[in-house]
Amino acid sequence: MPFFKLTDEQMMIQSMVREFSRKVVAATAEERDKSKEFPIENLKKMGELGLMGMMVPVEYGGEGADTISYVLALSEIAYSCASTAVVMSVHNSIVCESIVKFGTEKQKKKYLPMLADVEVIGAFALTEPHAGSDPVSQNTTAVKDGDHYIINGTKRFITSGKNGGLVIVTAKTDESAKHRGISAFIVEKGTKGMVVGHEEDKMGLRASDTTDLIFENCRVPAENMLGKEGDGFKIAMTGLDGGRIGIAAQSVGVAQACLDAAVKYAKGRDQFGQKISKFQGIRWYVAEIATEIEAARQLMYSAAALKDRKEKFTMQASMAKLFASEMVNRITGKCLQIHGGYGFTKDYPIERFYRDARVFTIYEGTSEIQKIVISNNIFKDKRKP
Repeated sequence: MPFFKLTDEQMMIQSMVREFSRKVVAATAEERDKSKEFPIENLKKMGELGLMGMMVPVEYGGEGADTISYVLALSEIAYSCASTAVVMSVHNSIVCESIVKFGTEKQKKKYLPMLADVEVIGAFALTEPHAGSDPVSQNTTAVKDGDHYIINGTKRFITSGKNGGLVIVTAKTDESAKHRGISAFIVEKGTKGMVVGHEEDKMGLRASDTTDLIFENCRVPAENMLGKEGDGFKIAMTGLDGGRIGIAAQSVGVAQACLDAAVKYAKGRDQFGQKISKFQGIRWYVAEIATEIEAARQLMYSAAALKDRKEKFTMQASMAKLFASEMVNRITGKCLQIHGGYGFTKDYPIERFYRDARVFTIYEGTSEIQKIVISNNIFKDKRKP
């Protein structure tokens, strides 16, 4: 339980999503990990439950939920399938929220209902082959041409790049202005000049596609610019603040699944005439794991609560993301160790959890970037990645 009391509505959402996740999402998670099949059917069901537009205002077809409710729901989805959770996270935390915060009224009315109803899946294209943690070094450009912008460049490691129906793309509109020369655009699937490139064959999160997006003289209406010209960097960083709370939530969900799996295994495994759950070494492992998960959960709640109160939460989001993502990597290893040799096989879900968790310290800002953000906030440096 958090250090503050969840409301009845928040507990109801958690209970509802937990039941859906463990009955519906979990049922196909293992098979999707093998086949790499995108979980569109489950995502549509999640849309029917209101999970794909959780923080979209009601007037635009969403649920108007708070961030606490959102991270509760996201953790429960991640418990069963991290691939599904990462699609949910990018769709909600970065795409929907960016349009809510920076979109024109016309953009909100056009795009938010279709995102909330899962008519389209949202994607976010910032990273490039030579610009990951340093977005100012991106080479993608957008040149004004009458009432359109012409976008050229390549984006890499784009979650839902193949299956996304709507992409927020960043591009340089003024090379000389550095980060203030980056703008953001809403690009719909099927727009001429946007091509899905190489699809990554990943270690984990295998049911979530990760691709290149190639822009070759892609003409985008000027009215599809998100925010003002030069707002792209601010939009990206604001979206990533919320996204980092989402990564913390995913980490907590996967970690809890690991702990539950390890406890179940330890209760059933006999060695030296007794269940291994009776061994002090195993019990101490479990105590340490449970404590780390709870610490990550509290950091997640803290950042989410600040966001709900509309207070500055950048540092707390980075703290939650840093600790939770490092935590889940530590404890997946410990939980696999509890399984012994069986943990190294595909007979138990722990090896999938182990693979899925590895990227959490990398995407939406590496652990090293989180440390820069945190220290910059402490020292009050104005620059930030």
